[in-house]
Amino acid sequence: MANKLFIMLQNTTPENPHQLGAPFFQAAAAATMDYEVEMILTADAGLLMKKGIAENLRVKEGSPKSVYDFIKDAYEAGVVFKVCTPALELNDFTKDDLIPECSGVVGGAYVVEMAMDDDVKVLAY
Repeated sequence: MANKLFIMLQNTTPENPHQLGAPFFQAAAAATMDYEVEMILTADAGLLMKKGIAENLRVKEGSPKSVYDFIKDAYEAGVVFKVCTPALELNDFTKDDLIPECSGVVGGAYVVEMAMDDDVKVLAY
């Protein structure tokens, strides 16, 4: 059984905050179960790694918990966050704009390599 979980967040956007709780919650749950968890955000989902975006989103209207709170919970549980280079380019931001929980920027080859690794389980949202 694989000990690493690779989560790719690509098919949602900040415009759909109701879809954002589950991926971060599941990432945190897996990390607390002692799995190595890495989440890569690409395309418009990459905006969640930009300062000032996730802080202003709520999964449910009126909730006291922001999407950024979900990200921080997952990070504190041990989840490693990275953003794809195309997300930066597509949305006109740089490494300097990233939230502190984002550990770096990766390219498409990294994503393919992780997805093809037999010791890694992949979830895509």
